[in-house]
Amino acid sequence: MEFTEVVRRRRMVRAYDPSRPVPRSVIDELLELAVHAPSAGFSQGWRFLVLESDADREAYWAATTTPGELPDSWLAGMRTAPALIVAFSDKQAYLDRYAEADKGWTDRDEARWPVPYWHIDTGMASLLVLLGAVDRGLAGCFFGVPTEHWDTLRAAFAVPPRLTPIGAISLGYRAPDRRSPSLRRGRRTANEVVTYGRF
Repeated sequence: MEFTEVVRRRRMVRAYDPSRPVPRSVIDELLELAVHAPSAGFSQGWRFLVLESDADREAYWAATTTPGELPDSWLAGMRTAPALIVAFSDKQAYLDRYAEADKGWTDRDEARWPVPYWHIDTGMASLLVLLGAVDRGLAGCFFGVPTEHWDTLRAAFAVPPRLTPIGAISLGYRAPDRRSPSLRRGRRTANEVVTYGRF
């Protein structure tokens, strides 16, 4: 598929065919794409947790949702995804990298980073997974992990404390789903968001 077509077809899909697992080889290919994302200082401060067994996915949803809460249509659809990839950023990887001789910020002062590139770079790596999924005939959705559930997520999967959950990616073969009502807002055109020279 042509790259422009991949980009145009990409959308957040919220319902999947649970009877069609995503082959491990395809997941591996998508994560090979992810590690080609740009990163400040080539720090590569991202980590990915792949959850493909029924037990692991159920443990994810148990850790990141409120017990006793009835699932809404969004959650019910997302739980049909046969694979989840949780994306984590590693701030320490950046602080350590920029303390190396060629960068020289030996104080490891986080104030040197007015923009948290560890999060941004992990987001770019996640986008490569989403685009690769479209190219392989799959659907995906990037969604957040509620901060109030970070501790239970870490406990459920022995996540090292230095890693921050940036979001999760659901993957699978698309099933009919309800289009997001947010789409009624319409997509902004390039002319609306691009300025050349100065604002």
